[in-house]
Amino acid sequence: MPYKFPLTSSNVTRFFVIFNLVLLLALGFMVYNTFNAWLAEKRYAMVDLSHNIQRRIDAYRFATWQIYENLATSAAGTPPSNSLQETRLRPDVYYLEKTRRKTEALIFGSHDSSTLDMTMRMSGYLDTLWGAENPTWSMYFLNGQDNSLIMISTLPLKDMATRYKENTINLLVDARRGEMLQQANALDERESFSPLRHFAWQNDHYFTLRTTFNQPGHLATVVAFDLPVNDLIPRNMPLENFQLRQDEAIADSSDEGGADNTRISLVNPNIEIAASLPSTPLQLVYRVSLGSLVVDTLHNLLWPLLINLLLFVLSISGMLLLRQQSLRPSENQSAELDSLRVLNEEIVASLPVGLLVYDFASNRTILSNKIAEHLLPHLNLQKIINMSDQHQGVLQATINNEVYEIRHARSVLSPHTQLFMMRDQDRELLVNKKLQKAQQVLDRNHQMRQQLLQNLGHALNRPLEKIVARLVQLSQQTEEETVLDVLDESQRLARLVDDVVLLNRLEAHDWSPDATVFNLQEMLDEIALDILPLMRRKGLSLVINNHQPNDEMRLGDRRAVRKVLATLMHYALTTTSWGKITLDLQAAADRPDQLIFQLVDTGAGLHGDELANVDFPFLGDTAQDRYGQASGMAFFLCKQLCKQMGGTLDIVAKTDIGTRYTFQLPMALEKQAQQEEKLLEGVTVLVEIAVEDVHKIVCRHLENWGAKCLTPDERISGQDHDILVTDDPAKLSGWALLLADDEPGHHALSEQQYRVNFNLSNALLDALLALIEKQLAHDVMEDNADDESPAPLLSGGYFQLFVETVPDDVKRLYTESAEKDYASLAQTAHRLKGVFAMLNLLPGKQLCEELEQHIKACDDSNIKNTTSDIDHYVNELLQQGNQ
Repeated sequence: MPYKFPLTSSNVTRFFVIFNLVLLLALGFMVYNTFNAWLAEKRYAMVDLSHNIQRRIDAYRFATWQIYENLATSAAGTPPSNSLQETRLRPDVYYLEKTRRKTEALIFGSHDSSTLDMTMRMSGYLDTLWGAENPTWSMYFLNGQDNSLIMISTLPLKDMATRYKENTINLLVDARRGEMLQQANALDERESFSPLRHFAWQNDHYFTLRTTFNQPGHLATVVAFDLPVNDLIPRNMPLENFQLRQDEAIADSSDEGGADNTRISLVNPNIEIAASLPSTPLQLVYRVSLGSLVVDTLHNLLWPLLINLLLFVLSISGMLLLRQQSLRPSENQSAELDSLRVLNEEIVASLPVGLLVYDFASNRTILSNKIAEHLLPHLNLQKIINMSDQHQGVLQATINNEVYEIRHARSVLSPHTQLFMMRDQDRELLVNKKLQKAQQVLDRNHQMRQQLLQNLGHALNRPLEKIVARLVQLSQQTEEETVLDVLDESQRLARLVDDVVLLNRLEAHDWSPDATVFNLQEMLDEIALDILPLMRRKGLSLVINNHQPNDEMRLGDRRAVRKVLATLMHYALTTTSWGKITLDLQAAADRPDQLIFQLVDTGAGLHGDELANVDFPFLGDTAQDRYGQASGMAFFLCKQLCKQMGGTLDIVAKTDIGTRYTFQLPMALEKQAQQEEKLLEGVTVLVEIAVEDVHKIVCRHLENWGAKCLTPDERISGQDHDILVTDDPAKLSGWALLLADDEPGHHALSEQQYRVNFNLSNALLDALLALIEKQLAHDVMEDNADDESPAPLLSGGYFQLFVETVPDDVKRLYTESAEKDYASLAQTAHRLKGVFAMLNLLPGKQLCEELEQHIKACDDSNIKNTTSDIDHYVNELLQQGNQ
């Protein structure tokens, strides 16, 4: 028997007592939760308000620097405009006439025309800044140049200064001038804030942000902004209850400003909710008196309190009534059962498959939907049961030329009740066909897009190449800035089209690395020459530090490597406004066939949106300078190229410090025959370079070419040297090279001195060889000043030296030209030219110079002809020497 609660008077009394206690507890919890909810609401409102005020302070800190650095400074350095007009309202009060009237400006005190121009610039800037703002904004600029005060505001200053509120403006300006002078005299205070203030005649609340800028030789310049807060404070929080005061416990700058940044304290008879403003010594305080809080709480809980009181009355009345008569429970479950039945029917009717529940004992349908009712006259249920037992409960049936899948299951509760589910297979097949067709259309669209981009890129490349070539010719003929800008934009457009075509090929899997043997240093020289005009235009320095030997040959895709390097360099050039860009190249310590390229700039760094472009192009905005904007597909293209070549790309950026681009590529080292004699073997070079990186680069080049490097500290007193290499023009003396990073090659400063770019190894080598040739020719001319014939070859040990060295080098010319080893061929030609120059054999020297030009152009036919001429000339000299 189920347990039944005894309905006695004592039990009824206990029940109602417990009920009343629960009501009291509920009322207490309700009041407590209401108070906590109010505190939480105000607390989060204070957090949001402090964030908004902090953002406003940060925004106007930036505006302050913009006004001082860009507007005030630029105005002081530019000639004043004659179109500016001012109106004298009162003694030492002037009104600036302007067309745009969002803001009006007053100048207090004597001033010159530059101050008037500066006021117009600041007013125009604030017109843009406050164009969409409704509150009252004001800015005060205490000029340290002439001690004048500029007031720019959205108030009608001219009307107020000349009509009914002249005294108000005077008091406001005098107060601000006093505050700003006090701020200027405070040596340890660069920035200060005022308490929360109130415009009584406009019902506006605001506070003042003051910033001091010290100028050597002048009084301090102070910029102040009146920042309104009416538009930030919620309507349900009275403005009179807010205070802005100094924060005794300065908040940590790393705090993100959550609810923990607020403090609630009881200051009798008020409750204070204080929120600190990060990066400022301020604290925003909201005060509410306890009396008003209690009244508001009771007002908000009026209806719950009345309901609780009514329940108390009803419970007491019910207790009295129930003690007099018994209770009989009256339960009616029919409504609940009806609702469950309706819900069940709705669920069955909404199923996408046919559902049938059939009772074979009574031969009736218990449950079904429209799909099952439509198919039921065509089905033999008993036959379906027999067949499904043989096929694991699943079979197919064709009804009216439509294929259905029928699933059968038995009820566990009732053995005679069977469950059938019918699914239309033809409809699913139709849906699958539609999906396949849609996928085919999508694939065809992708293919058409790829073909369109490829054809469009090829169609644009040819006219762009002609335009760039024509602009290059014009830039060589004239130095106009407009031509250089158009050339830069054309080259940028050509690179963009090339990037689109290449990226399209990568996406279509139509690109694969084309591995060839090439010289890394020659590729670096080409990149340095291409980017040098852009570096010079922005005033940046470029340092290319190649730790590998100059003549080292690597196996890889030269065009792809050059594309990655050039793309990253152009991006770094765009993000860098000052400083330098450094390219460091070296082989991995554990894997000599793995090259590490590291490009470092001193720019503004990259934000998160730019770094997102590594994974997909144009996901975020890119950096831009006054010459253009960086490409949004640069990082993605470089990453894909590195991936295709078996390498990786890593980008690390730090705000206001710079960016480091690092990519590794597998490039096998090609073995080369050991050279018997290096180009500068036996040459002593004194290196006096102040910059350590440049010193290492130049010494590495010289040692690779066989020269002996001396530094002033290592040089023994009286020790001779052949050539001086320095980066200080004051140290130039004798046979010397002056190093620079903005020279497009090398040129002669005098007969014995050259200026050369240390980033270009070929230019550095050419300058050294030119100096050595001149030095040798100068020595020979001094020794043979009286003999004008080429007799030195036929006398003394010169002929023996000629016989031992020159014929072997001529044979080497034939061998290297047959193997098309242009790097070794160029070195051999340089060596022969030095010998001819030393022996004062001008025809041989000229033939070697022609051979060098043909080697640079890779003209095999002319190389063979010139080599034959040199061989014929050497044979004639040998015959003369044997006579």
